[in-house]
Amino acid sequence: MEGLILRRAALFLPGQLRRLYDWVLSWADHPRAGTALALLAFAEASFFPIPPDVLLIALALARREGAFRWAGLATAGSVAGGALGYFIGWQFMAAVGGRILAFYHLTEAYETVRVLFHRYDAWAVAAAGFTPIPYKLFTIAAGAFGISLPTFLAASLLSRGARFFLVAGLVYVFGPPIRAFLERYFNLCTLIFAVLLVGGFLVLKWML
Repeated sequence: MEGLILRRAALFLPGQLRRLYDWVLSWADHPRAGTALALLAFAEASFFPIPPDVLLIALALARREGAFRWAGLATAGSVAGGALGYFIGWQFMAAVGGRILAFYHLTEAYETVRVLFHRYDAWAVAAAGFTPIPYKLFTIAAGAFGISLPTFLAASLLSRGARFFLVAGLVYVFGPPIRAFLERYFNLCTLIFAVLLVGGFLVLKWML
């Protein structure tokens, strides 16, 4: 997972990013850790480089009885942050949205997302919300391309909720041993799950 974080924020120097990563983890022992998790998820959905999963895992490991509460907070914060990203793309793409994407070297990917939205509409958001694909790219692009806001929010809630509750559930069931597995195979697991999820809905749509 840490490798994913580094790739997501290539413009940061490794030392700077490591300090930012450690700062995020330091909130795990804070009395307001839940608030910090929700705010981190909110910020990551539109501009912040560190994904909330790192703090979610730390909190769920420290207080396993609250694992699903942490997942709920992360989901709520992320969907709200996605709405902010949508608003940035809708109203401030040239002034703000484009700069955020350029900062993370996502300008070329933005054009690819244009094609994905044209073909799959909200399914592109659902895939991005669950997988390691930078969610902020899709939230900003959704607003810029005029994707239906209710559809966008529903897809975000479904995908972000699935992601965070899956992480919380694994930690709750398996405890500390699952941490190494998640850090090593998290990207692969989420990609496989997303393919199965979207594929299942496409088959259902075809049958109906």
